[in-house]
Amino acid sequence: MPGLLAALLGLGHFWREARLATRDATHDEALVLAEFLGAAFRLPTPAGAPPHSPVAALLGAPSRLIDSTAELNVLSPDGHIRWSPRPREVGQRHPAAALLTQPGPQWARSDAHQTEVLRPLGDTSCEGCHPGAGEKPVGMLHLRVAEPLVHRELTDALGGALVAVLVLGIILILAIGVSLHFFLTRPLRRLTAAMRRAEEGDLLVRAEAGGTDELARLGSAFNAMLARLTSMKVEEIDTHRDLQVTKSKLSAKEELEERMADLALLFDVAHSLNSTLELSELLTRITQLVPERLHIPDFSIMLVNADGQLEVKSTFPADPKLEGVAFQVGEGCCGRAAATQRGVYVPDVAEPSSGFTQRGLRPEPDQGAMLCVPMVHTNSVLGVLNFRRPEVASFAPEELELLTAVADQVATAVKNALLHTEAVRLTLTDPLTGVPNRRHLFSRLELEVARSQRFGTPMSILMVDIDHFKKLNDAEGHRAGDEALRRVCDTLRGRVRKVDTLARYGGEEFMLVLSNVSKEDAFDVAEKLRRAVAESPLLAAPTQPGGHITVSIGVATLPTDAPAQDTVVDCADAALYASKRGGRNRVTSYAPGMEVHPNRERGLSKPHDPSAAQVAKA
Repeated sequence: MPGLLAALLGLGHFWREARLATRDATHDEALVLAEFLGAAFRLPTPAGAPPHSPVAALLGAPSRLIDSTAELNVLSPDGHIRWSPRPREVGQRHPAAALLTQPGPQWARSDAHQTEVLRPLGDTSCEGCHPGAGEKPVGMLHLRVAEPLVHRELTDALGGALVAVLVLGIILILAIGVSLHFFLTRPLRRLTAAMRRAEEGDLLVRAEAGGTDELARLGSAFNAMLARLTSMKVEEIDTHRDLQVTKSKLSAKEELEERMADLALLFDVAHSLNSTLELSELLTRITQLVPERLHIPDFSIMLVNADGQLEVKSTFPADPKLEGVAFQVGEGCCGRAAATQRGVYVPDVAEPSSGFTQRGLRPEPDQGAMLCVPMVHTNSVLGVLNFRRPEVASFAPEELELLTAVADQVATAVKNALLHTEAVRLTLTDPLTGVPNRRHLFSRLELEVARSQRFGTPMSILMVDIDHFKKLNDAEGHRAGDEALRRVCDTLRGRVRKVDTLARYGGEEFMLVLSNVSKEDAFDVAEKLRRAVAESPLLAAPTQPGGHITVSIGVATLPTDAPAQDTVVDCADAALYASKRGGRNRVTSYAPGMEVHPNRERGLSKPHDPSAAQVAKA
């Protein structure tokens, strides 16, 4: 395109210069010829020759001074043709006659292809033939010289070349445009469309890559890039699928780990709780273990007491003021949990719509979450576990399930502890009277003897026996005898200290261990108890002598009467039999020699055995 433009400019310049040069040459030629012809008119005419015969001879010469490219006319001053190469035009008015009215020297003009010259004829030398020739022209020489053919052909050739170059340029531009359209624009559009589809996510599209040009190589490179991207996309899909599988496995693993952690927690809870059957120790372990392992900052255990109320037994952090606080079933969140036997969860205790009420269980916070889970064993509510956190909605559903399982574990452990306590109570307690039995009595007696021997303090024993008990059984039946035993026991139990031990020794005999009591004080206590039984209106019995149940009591003191446990029991037993032999309904302190009684006379190995004592008394 720059070369074509330079060619066009060069041809245009040369054509213009050629036109100017041709016109100037024609103009100069016309002026010279007009001057020459004007000079010929001034030549003298030979004698006997027609006027201006030299001019006629010159114009008719074989050289043909005036050829077909020139036109010569001689005009009269008024513009009529006097002489012309074409005789038929002589006498006619020439079109250039209008210029004759413009006086002046020679006039000439040139146009695109010819030069026209109008020259006045006549001067003083012509006055011989033309009077007044010196004052005004006698005629006008009109000369029109055409541009030489070779010059015209040259300029036409240059013009044609310019047009040809212009046409060639247009054709070249069209050819370039068509070529660009077919070989550049269309491939670029197709490549752009493929790129746009690839940009939209269609990685399976491919660009046309036929040929060896740059666009073909670009298409091949683009296709290779798309193939690589397709492979990467496939790898990404595979990787994403593998990641999803791995993620699901990890999620399952995390869930399994959480389940394992929950199971481990439940195992630890079960192991820790089942390692003891003492209720107090069990509650202490629960209070320590659950907040530590479950990250519960506020925790409390409530058990159903004998009145059917929920009573706080243990708290974390420890707060003695809260222990013993009782709730009715249905009162507060814990009461609702016990009433419905289902967990009660309050995400935000500050919300009025939550219905949160928990009287006396920690100061009410501004916000927080609370969960009350009942401890249910065989459809029986044993108590409630209260979990509390200061954050709102801080208990996840998985935690609710876990804490419910923990509550079930705790319920089983508490039930076992209660059963153990009841079994121990039944083992160590007489089921008829509710006081300790003989096993508990001798266990307690060993402790009191050891304390007395270590600190050097006295310890007294009262052996109590109901008088004529066999007659009561025979007269009123064993049910009346059992009721008499319970009433006598209640009378004795209501008049002794808490540090003293009242136990059923066997049959209708009771033993009372008085800690740190001298022999004289023990006798006073025994006398007070005897009178209390003898004067109790609940112990009236018409079938008994005197119409009332009475007791006989024997008193012995360690170390005054005996240095050891067995001997002091024998002394108390001997003193009891002394009361029996003395008439019953009396108190007798041990004195030396009282150990000789029917038990020892019969050679029984254990004189203080209640069954042997009953045989001796019988």
